[in-house]
Amino acid sequence: MAKDDLGVLNALDVAKTQWYHFTAIIIAGMGFFTDAYDLFCISLVTKLLGRIYYHVDGAAKPGTLPPNVSAAVNGVAFCGTLAGQLFFGWLGDKLGRKHVYGITLLLMFICSIASGLSFGHSAKGVVATLCFFRFWLGFGIGGDYPLSATIMSEYANKKTRGAFIAAVFAMQGFGILGGGIVALIISSAFEHKYKAPAYQVDPLGSTVKQADYVWRIILMLGSLPAALTYYWRMKMPETARYTALVARNAGQAAADMSKVLHMDIESEQEKVEKFSQDPRNNYGLFSREFARRHGLHLVGTTTTWFFLDIAFYSQNLFQKDIFTAIGWIPPAQTMNAIHEVYKIARAQTLIALCSTVPGYWFTVATIDYLGRFFIQMMGFTMMTIFMFAVAIPYNHWTLPPNRIGFVVLYSFTFFFANFGPNTTTFIVPAEIFPARLRSTCHGISAASGKAGAIVGAFGFLYAAQSKDRTKTDAGYPPGIGVKNALLMLGAINLAGMLFTLLVPEPKGKSLEELGGENIGEDEKGEGREMQPPSLGPFGG
Repeated sequence: MAKDDLGVLNALDVAKTQWYHFTAIIIAGMGFFTDAYDLFCISLVTKLLGRIYYHVDGAAKPGTLPPNVSAAVNGVAFCGTLAGQLFFGWLGDKLGRKHVYGITLLLMFICSIASGLSFGHSAKGVVATLCFFRFWLGFGIGGDYPLSATIMSEYANKKTRGAFIAAVFAMQGFGILGGGIVALIISSAFEHKYKAPAYQVDPLGSTVKQADYVWRIILMLGSLPAALTYYWRMKMPETARYTALVARNAGQAAADMSKVLHMDIESEQEKVEKFSQDPRNNYGLFSREFARRHGLHLVGTTTTWFFLDIAFYSQNLFQKDIFTAIGWIPPAQTMNAIHEVYKIARAQTLIALCSTVPGYWFTVATIDYLGRFFIQMMGFTMMTIFMFAVAIPYNHWTLPPNRIGFVVLYSFTFFFANFGPNTTTFIVPAEIFPARLRSTCHGISAASGKAGAIVGAFGFLYAAQSKDRTKTDAGYPPGIGVKNALLMLGAINLAGMLFTLLVPEPKGKSLEELGGENIGEDEKGEGREMQPPSLGPFGG
């Protein structure tokens, strides 16, 4: 279908930026705020969980989560997210974006509350309950990825579509920042109310019984933004592109968008019927036609997101250990349990404030000028450079006079992750596939990313351990050390650069052009069929 044939789609493409755009960004973005808060706040409280539930009498250091428990607590939400991305991505194309959108938010709300209410008569019982609810929390979060991206891309105009989708994803930065700030407030309040000595002074007394409320409150507060936006999600109309091109109801699409755009749009059902009868608009995900048109695109979006998330999530998960190594977080035995939460939260908040949040908004400001391909390639390149700059002289950076330089370089890797592939890998899959497969393909790409996050969450908990058995965390076998782990991440970023060559540049094109739903101008439907993907920044 030619872009200018269907008035409702053309009206969306050329619409000036209006209030409904910002409403959509806020409604979808608050979901991402919740996603990031819920996924990243667990790294703030894992040390506290170890002190509370795995204390060993007479030990020189506070209790820590055993390796298998730590891997489960950190990684189980990622497993749920991966499953949710695949399931809700598929469901969003089958039932519609709006119908599924509320389900994911409701699931996130219920499971955030339930995670904080985890119960059991033993440490194993509490952790098992926590993991159960965090899996289903992740399942709901997973659905938010393809649905939020697809809804925003289908609502946006052609000129600023990249910035709008990036703005939704940028709320992830505020979610990470919000988690750190909430943990700072809660830990400060509890530490002020319940004084406790350091572990080395009184091992048992250093963890007051009220500390058990700290991690529960931090997890449960993740339900608040989900609850605040549920009503507004339910009031959003279905996207016109789904209604017209998938449900094939041009009248409803025109009526919905007439209300949103405050203009009269003609219903053109006969054009939709003609479009739907063309066999070139009915191929499935596993067809040869899809492989010919979009196969390399899907390989590009899945692999780049996979490599990015290995690096991104492994950094976040062991950044508290890096901060300890360079002196930002004192040795655990010199603090009480609640003060340790405060120190870890302070470090994460500073990194989010100085590098994570700015990186997202640099992307928002520049993506429709620089393009997706340029920003992604630049981001992977700079991440590779800074990661090797941190890793190769790692011993130099751990010396007290050089710690600030280490933190600066480490912050730059986060900045260019977010002003780079962490944002673009989310945006591009929502633009380059046809409407009837858009949510599914975004879900597949996102699930590939979460597979990378699982590699980071599980693998690097072990990999970052010291080679010296006497210096490893309790219960962990010797690893390859932080230096070698960072070198591996540098190599992974390099692979991301190479696979970025498979990703096309969507800047300035309509979704119908990109998805191959522009069939042509003449009666035979010839002329503007989308060609098979070509490699490089302007392929596809």
